Amino acid sequence: MIRLVCVAIGYVFGLFQTGYIYGELKGTDIRQHGSGNAGATNALRTLGWKAGLITLLGDCFKCVFAVLLVRALFAGRYPDEHMGVLLGMYAALGVILGHNFPFYLKFKGGKGIAVMIGMTAAMAFSMDIRLAIPNALIGFGMAFITRYVSVGSLLFALTLPISAYLLGFPREMLYLTIFVSAMAFWRHRGNIKKLLNGTENKFGSKK
Repeated sequence: MIRLVCVAIGYVFGLFQTGYIYGELKGTDIRQHGSGNAGATNALRTLGWKAGLITLLGDCFKCVFAVLLVRALFAGRYPDEHMGVLLGMYAALGVILGHNFPFYLKFKGGKGIAVMIGMTAAMAFSMDIRLAIPNALIGFGMAFITRYVSVGSLLFALTLPISAYLLGFPREMLYLTIFVSAMAFWRHRGNIKKLLNGTENKFGSKK
């Protein structure tokens, strides 16, 4: 039951659609442009670098705040220190679900990568900072080298469960990382198809 509560708390945080809200303040629904999602990449392409940066930070930190809140509320109730981290992971899962599938936007949100970055940062500092290192190096490095944001995003998602496994995370947490990684691949299925067809847009290129 406590796990579902943490997911619900995270979902509420996830409903704060940074890119959509910023776009509405500028008189633009970014979901009607570009890739059609409300994430940082589409905000960048639709409204410029400032919108992209604000969306990225907002989506990252809403996950960090959700994890911190859940840990403050519930972690002290359990003698096992890993339980607090696990509950934070369930909160992060809720944020991803709220970000990707906001009910008030007809379940049309972002793709969850920025939220996963926030989740990784929160988990890294609460459990093992080594979790963030390979993800950041591989994800951001490949995005920079290939100029495909989707490639960096997918590799970031892929290395998350691999890092969790190599670092010896508890099995339940490992399963959660596999689930969020699989969800990221599902949300990027259109990008994967474009990559295979050679029609994916590179970062900084004109459509």
